[in-house]
Order: sequence, then structure tokens, then C-alpha cells
Amino acid sequence: MIKPHGSDTLNPLYVEDDAKRAGLIKEAAGLPSIVISSAAAGNAVMLGSGYFNPLTGFMNKADAMAVAKDMHMANGFFWPTPVLSMVKDASAIKDAKRIALLDPNVAGNPVIAIQDVEAIEEYTDGEMKEMTESIFRTLDMDHPGVNAFNTVGKIGISGPIQVLNYSYFDKEFPETFRTATQIRDEIGKLGWETVVAFQTRNPMHRAHEGLTKMAMEAVNADGAVIHMLLGKLKKGDIPADVRDAAIRKMVELYFKPNTCLITGYGFDMLYAGPKEAVLHAVFRQNMGCTHLIVGRDHAGVGDYYGGFDAQTIFDDITKDDLLIDIYRGDHTAYSKKLKKVIMMGSVTDHTKDDWVFLSGTKVREMLAAGEDLPPEFARPEVAKILMGYYQSEANK
Repeated sequence: MIKPHGSDTLNPLYVEDDAKRAGLIKEAAGLPSIVISSAAAGNAVMLGSGYFNPLTGFMNKADAMAVAKDMHMANGFFWPTPVLSMVKDASAIKDAKRIALLDPNVAGNPVIAIQDVEAIEEYTDGEMKEMTESIFRTLDMDHPGVNAFNTVGKIGISGPIQVLNYSYFDKEFPETFRTATQIRDEIGKLGWETVVAFQTRNPMHRAHEGLTKMAMEAVNADGAVIHMLLGKLKKGDIPADVRDAAIRKMVELYFKPNTCLITGYGFDMLYAGPKEAVLHAVFRQNMGCTHLIVGRDHAGVGDYYGGFDAQTIFDDITKDDLLIDIYRGDHTAYSKKLKKVIMMGSVTDHTKDDWVFLSGTKVREMLAAGEDLPPEFARPEVAKILMGYYQSEANK
């Protein structure tokens, strides 16, 4: 199985020992505390889960600026996006050396982690602009990632953390949320050596299904990990529980038995396109996958990125940076001529009318109206689940 990023073994920051964790929770009650942002809570969950191995906590300004600029920390270690805890007001923890981090996403704001504070640093407007442009390739506040990044505050709290829980993810998605350690263990038990990861924040239509199968065949994979984002998305995206049900039904009916693991991770979507694709590669390596599928406009939003920018960014990333391999997928759709899903770039004799392709807007309109999607576009059983969701939304 592929090694984790930056270490021989995975080093998750979640405190596994029950007695030690109980002691830390008791200690946290007497510590200065601060409610962190949803993004920072997601970072804590990823650190606790081992996905952000080998990081030990939140980055300081020097590392964050260096990572944003050229995907390397100040010491030269490869990392694609800053891992930060930013707040608007740090007065509640002024001069504190050890603090309790409170979860903004759970009622009552329970402690999610304890942090040893190494620095509290304010970023200038110029530094925020520089980081934003480097990460997202735009300063447009209509970009959901840019907006989220620039509205949580400009004061960074850096230092190592001890993670005490996985926020709401393991409770709301007990069948799906898995840590990197758990996925590694499952891959090991199955005896898989070559493993493809498929990233998704959406339900999987026929094109996604086909792309995953193509990748598995191309690299002679033992299995695939379908790994869905369970955190916050932009308005209009389909909720995680609906996606989960749709994906499970598709795998149950249309993949060979025992060839797919359906899992999820706790993180808020960045919509950072190419940089987020590289982050996806890092934590898929940490969970034991040998290949990551990077399709057209991977992790993108709107028209901020070119269709294949998330693939070409890997052209300059070497095995010294990352061990995981990238399977590059073209735009994929159902060919009426060939009566199967293929990569559109693989044929030259097709016209527009030879493809079954629907826009996201058209799909939503049809489902909300109770119209069946073409079976060439979506499996009927999957479409039925999605139709139930859109019709319930339309009737609210």
C-alpha cells in the first residue's frame, strides 16, 4: 500500500485513548476558549482523521504565505493550500499559551480540540489578497471559496492541536464518515494494492460511473474508494444525505460486488479548482489510494478555471512531492453511436447530437417537475432518489 504523505506511518491528531481524551475535555473547561470558523473546524477534523498527515496543527503566517505562493512550506515541505484557523477577534485568548477550540457547527459549541498557541498573527489586506489570488486564482467575492476565505477574519492562530471529536460528521453520517486510518485499514483487510479514489461533492450520474470504471480498468485496480465531501457546500448543491443514498444505490446495482468502498470526509468545500485538486491528491495518498481520478473542472465552480487546469497543475509536481498517481479524465458522456459512456475526446466522428448531455439546470428542472431523466444520463434508481429530493424542495 502507498505510504502516507511525509511520513512512514499515519499520525492522526485525534486522541484515541478514552482516559486521556476525558482528561483533556476536563482540562478544556478551565482554558481560555474561542469559537473557530467552520473552515477551521473542518481543518481540525481533517487533522484529527489523518487526512492532513503529517501536519501537527494550524499553520503560521510564514508557512501559510509560502504554501499559497508555491505549494511548499517555509521549510520546503510540499503542501498545496494553507491550513489555517482565522478569527475576527482574538482578544478572548490574548497571551494564552493553551486554548480550547469551540465547534461552530454543533449546538452549544462543544470543544473540538485543544491548541498550544505558538503565534497569533494579523494578516494585512495585502497578504490576504496575495493568498486569495494564489489559492483561488481570482479575487471575485462572488466565488464561494473566496467569499468564505475572506469573511472569517484576518487573525491567524497557529500551533499544534489535539483533536477531541469529529464534529457532527461521525454522528450524522455514521455509515459513511471514515478517517484516513479506517480507510487504510479497510483497504488492507481487502488485500487491495492498486486503489483508485473518486472525489465527489455531487451524486454520480452515468458519466461519473463510467469514468470510475474506466480508471479502474486502465490501472488494473483492485478496487475504488468513492470518497464524498460531507461538509458545507455552496447554495444549490445537493445535501450529503441525498448524495450518499444515490451513490449507494448506484454502487449496489451497477458495480461488481466488493469492488467499491463508499466513504466520506468532514471538510468544507473550497471550490479552489487546481489547488484543491492537489489537496485532494495529498489526502487520498494519506488514506492509501495509489491513484486519484481528476476529471474535467475538478473542484471548480462557475467559469473561474479552464476545463483541464486541475490536471495540468500536476505536470510540475514530482514524486519528490507526492507519490500518488493521477488518472486524467476527459469530459465523459453517453454516446448514442456506441451505446455506452466514453470520453468525448476519444472519438472524432461524433456530432453534438450523438451525445446524451444535460446541463445541471436542466436536470434540476426535470427532476423538480417529476420528469424522468434519460436512462443514458442517469440510472433510473438514482434519478428516483434525486427526484424525491427536488420535488420536496419545490413543494416547500
